[in-house]
Amino acid sequence: MVKVLRALSVALLLGALAGCAAPAPWVKPYEREHFADPIMSFDRDPVSSIYLEHVFETREGSHGGTGAVGGGCGCN
Repeated sequence: MVKVLRALSVALLLGALAGCAAPAPWVKPYEREHFADPIMSFDRDPVSSIYLEHVFETREGSHGGTGAVGGGCGCN
C-alpha cells in the first residue's frame, strides 16, 4: 500500500512539474498584431466610448488609467 501511495505521489508531482514548463511563449511576436485589431475590442462603438471617457475625465478632474489620450480643459 505504501509503494502504491509513493508511486502515485511521484506521478502527481511529475505531472504538476510538467504543467509548469513553458519552453516558448504561446503567442509569437508576429502574431500579436492580431490582438491589436479593433475587432478584438469589447466596445460596440469605440469612437463613442472614447468620447464618453474624455467627458468623464474632464468632469471628474482626473486623467489617465483608462488608456485614453487628450485632456485638460475638455476643449480639444
